[in-house]
Amino acid sequence: MSRGTWQRQHPAEHYINRELSLLAFQRRVLAQAADSDIPLLERLKYLCIVSSNLDEFFEVRVAGVREQIKLGGKPAHPDALSAVELYRRICREVHALIAEQYALLNDSVLPALAAEGIQFLRRNVWTPEQRVWIRDFFFRELMPVLTPIGLDPSHPFPRVLNKSLNFAIELEGRDAFGRVSNAAIVQAPRVLPRVIRLPHELTGVNDGFVFLSSILHAHVGELFAGMTVLGCYQFRVTRNSDLFVDEEEIKDLRATLQGELQQRNFGDEVRLEVADNCSTAMVDFLLHQFSLTRDELYQVPGIVNPVRLMQVPDWVDRPDLKYKPFQPAIPKNLDKHFDLFAEIRKRDLLLHHPFQSFEPVINLLRTSADDPQVVAIKMTVYRTGTDSVLMEHLLRAAQKGKEVTVVVELMARFDEEANIGWASRLEDAGAHVVYGVVGYKTHAKLLLIVRREEEGLRRYVHMGTGNYHPRTTRFYTDFGLMSANPEIGSDVSEVFKQLTGLGQARTLKHLWQSPFTLQPNVVEAINQEAEYARAGGKGRIIAKMNALLEPETIEALYAASSAGVEIDLIVRGPCALRPGLPGISENIRVRSIVGRFLEHSRILYFGGNGDEKLYLSSADWMDRNFFKRIEVAFPVLDPKLRRRVLKEGLKAYLLDNCQAWELDGSDGKYHRKTSRTTRRAAQTMLLDELTSAV
Repeated sequence: MSRGTWQRQHPAEHYINRELSLLAFQRRVLAQAADSDIPLLERLKYLCIVSSNLDEFFEVRVAGVREQIKLGGKPAHPDALSAVELYRRICREVHALIAEQYALLNDSVLPALAAEGIQFLRRNVWTPEQRVWIRDFFFRELMPVLTPIGLDPSHPFPRVLNKSLNFAIELEGRDAFGRVSNAAIVQAPRVLPRVIRLPHELTGVNDGFVFLSSILHAHVGELFAGMTVLGCYQFRVTRNSDLFVDEEEIKDLRATLQGELQQRNFGDEVRLEVADNCSTAMVDFLLHQFSLTRDELYQVPGIVNPVRLMQVPDWVDRPDLKYKPFQPAIPKNLDKHFDLFAEIRKRDLLLHHPFQSFEPVINLLRTSADDPQVVAIKMTVYRTGTDSVLMEHLLRAAQKGKEVTVVVELMARFDEEANIGWASRLEDAGAHVVYGVVGYKTHAKLLLIVRREEEGLRRYVHMGTGNYHPRTTRFYTDFGLMSANPEIGSDVSEVFKQLTGLGQARTLKHLWQSPFTLQPNVVEAINQEAEYARAGGKGRIIAKMNALLEPETIEALYAASSAGVEIDLIVRGPCALRPGLPGISENIRVRSIVGRFLEHSRILYFGGNGDEKLYLSSADWMDRNFFKRIEVAFPVLDPKLRRRVLKEGLKAYLLDNCQAWELDGSDGKYHRKTSRTTRRAAQTMLLDELTSAV
């Protein structure tokens, strides 16, 4: 589907660039690591999250900008930045961001951890006893699996895996065969731990660690007997990891994708990270090998992959340095002792994760797999993980002879391999497995259960804003709705028919669906609020999402603001809209919430003239979600539940003055909300209200 006849109404300067806005989000995450009010080990995690996010940013977003430069394409975004200028800004911003990240790690977080007895011991402070233990560890655990590669005419520079840890070695002398080589590469196998715990009796603290890189630096000479090691330097290369599948040529999507996955580790290079002690000669040598320039070089004062520190908080038994644990609540009428189908027949049921447990959804599928009255189960799978109890219940249902249909999205980025594995197992169990519609990712979160009852067949549905992934429901905020409403069930059934069969799209009664009606209905609802305001009434819009980028929707919001509609937008990540511009967006406020949990729910509220409409959705307001994905937005019809979503999902976040950042449209920068009096943090309030302490 295309956007159609949309024409730009506002100049490029009224938009913020997507990639730069995404980097602004990384700064908000980094600010969590700098916040002394956050438990220390959680601050370490935020530092790791920034590194993980930047990895994906380079693998996908930066790789895409580089491809644009190669192709000489025109600006693809409404801000009209050229690819060359955008790339310059990205490089400048990321270099500054990484410098701040490592300064925070080295000067604040690691010293604070050391003061708490959580120490990362550098080589220059090892005691003689520690050196003996570490040397023994090297010979016992590391040396047998290391493969040093000397660089000479018969040993060319090796293929370096995406994001793998490697060491560039500068050498002097001759080897056993009389060969002279001044360089070698040692690749650290991924099976090796990057952080090693030392025995308590050697450190005098409960949690003493050394980095794998420190051990290799200390003993790298053992790999090159009789030669002199002049230098040993960590490095890491990041590659383009976006998969290319020619949708017009493929005949078997799964087989084609399996072939592409094998090449992901060897895509084009986009970034080189090296330790800051690396010699100029070695830096130039590595840049030449990877065909990169100094703009793509990131020299860092420490380990080149802080992501690997993410494991440390799990190894350290210090509850006082972590977030207070909580137990997600299970509503009394949704635990295992109740007839779940009977409860859903009585009324629609709403769950707010992670404050409320995902267990009722698992129970619904478990019950459906075992209930002889259930005749069919249909489900979409986007991200579910390699170890999923939900998938096991689907397998059992298929093995029991139920009609099980699973729409598996094979192109879910970085989850392709797990989804291919589940698709194979489900097919082997007798389930119908389809891959949606070629060219359109299936991103909708839908579960449909057909049950034979006294009155005939009845449909039960679960619709969500987040993935069917039990682990992420512990730290992503999402809503899920269970319903036996016949019209809602009919709509969901129609969506599954589109995904598995052929034919024209039929009009849905309640659901808004992309790529057909979702974006037009969103724009129409925004325009309706503007009409209320122009007629002298009150227009009101509150919307929450992960990203706001689609230009026609932004133009509609600008027009609504100009008409007098009060608009609050809660956008976690990139936002192309500039709020507060006189005469254009002065009635629009944009805020981002960054806290303990990843904000993930999408909520649309239109409340002008007392005609309240509230939808939950799987879709962000982006071109891809509106026009290149299968998404749904579903209404919350029960007034009581609608009030609850409004209170918990929107108003609580508008009152937040601790974890909220407000966007200044004049410069595109975010400023943190602070309060010297009453502090209100939405996630904390919801934890107190909806969960129980452990």
